[in-house]
Amino acid sequence: MASWPALAPLVARAGRPLVIEALRVWAEARRGMPDVVDEAACARWCETRLAVLVSPSQRRVFNLTGTVLHTNLGRALLAEEAVAAAVAAMRSPTTLEYDLADGARGERDDHVAPWLRRLTGAEAATAVNNNAAAVLLVLNALAGPREGRAREVIVSRGELIEIGGAFRIPDIMAHAGCRLVEVGTTNRTHLRDYAAAIGPDTAAIMKVHPSNYAIQGFTKSVPAAELVPLAREKGIALIEDLGSGTLVDLETWGLPHEPTAREAIEAGVDVVTFSGDKLLGGPQAGLVVGRKDMIDRIARNPMKRALRLDKVRLAALEATLRLYGDPGRLAERLPTIRSLARPATEIRAQAERLLPRLREALGSAADVGIAPVRGQIGSGALPVDLLPSFALAMTGKGLQRLADAFRGLPIPVIGRIADGSLLFDLRTLDDEPAFAGQLDQLDIGRSGPRQSGP
Repeated sequence: MASWPALAPLVARAGRPLVIEALRVWAEARRGMPDVVDEAACARWCETRLAVLVSPSQRRVFNLTGTVLHTNLGRALLAEEAVAAAVAAMRSPTTLEYDLADGARGERDDHVAPWLRRLTGAEAATAVNNNAAAVLLVLNALAGPREGRAREVIVSRGELIEIGGAFRIPDIMAHAGCRLVEVGTTNRTHLRDYAAAIGPDTAAIMKVHPSNYAIQGFTKSVPAAELVPLAREKGIALIEDLGSGTLVDLETWGLPHEPTAREAIEAGVDVVTFSGDKLLGGPQAGLVVGRKDMIDRIARNPMKRALRLDKVRLAALEATLRLYGDPGRLAERLPTIRSLARPATEIRAQAERLLPRLREALGSAADVGIAPVRGQIGSGALPVDLLPSFALAMTGKGLQRLADAFRGLPIPVIGRIADGSLLFDLRTLDDEPAFAGQLDQLDIGRSGPRQSGP
């Protein structure tokens, strides 16, 4: 049966073993039925059964949630230069760890370290597969156990963060082999609190940028610059985790200020960690910059090999960092900055263009209008600062069913339901023709989204 002409296209797509497996199930289901077989019907049955297996589980979607860097939807979109670099690295052998000049083994960090040094002012740099890994590696290398004895790392209570996926600073400390020493209170920590906590087992002070929350009111925290003299006097490391991190001043595009890696280095911080796939706008990576002697220790740590980046992400990261050499063109070339800097007037104009098309597609299923909204940067960046934008707003009965129907489109549309409306924030809609062109396929009568996973 696998050789039936009607099954040939499916065999070409899915492979003969999977088709035979489907045919066995089909034959078992037909046990006791007439022997007359409709080959075309059988092929359709097998196609339906194998559809999930032969389709990618990751699908392109329209992120219209209002969160630019949406963790569940893949965070930063890569620049075309980064995409091209990644594809080129995938297609052929590369000089990942090979020095062409000497014809000898090279170092993979050399592909990104020069740019990280240039852009942050640090003496040295290294990279691993995400910022959680960077924090773990730095803590183990600089403050891990010595002679079987755990060493201490001092952190303000107001900075003991938890981010998505249950990443908690106390847990990372424990897995790195450090002993956490909390100082201050949730809302107020003073320099004297840090000084009083330093003892013979203290290895480091750690500052953690509270990326995904803000403590307001009667508060006090100690800037890294004020901790530098204390750390120097006591001969311990000063580490700062910037979390989402950035390489440029976001105020250039009218956005609130977010601490940059260069500011931390210039303040005298010994080691700084931050993400590559958030505000930086590159692939998933954890970046570590700072004093050469400390970066050397971090790079020699046995964990480094387990956490290192592969050639594809290194290629994409290098291409992304290269764009920062021309900061005046970042809003043109880097999708993250382009979305964040997009004027609200431009978003409103796009909403007005799409409004008639959406009304036509929905008919009487919902009322549609344009609503002013405020979105988020996302991924822990500037959590209390919202981005003014405009959304296509749908109101009426059955909003959840309507949201399900939009997720069932060829390119699923992901919005949010708030204040009695299904909202499509258009700040990140960068392919208007594709969005509008599929609206006539909207199946409003369905009770749930089409299945696209196993």
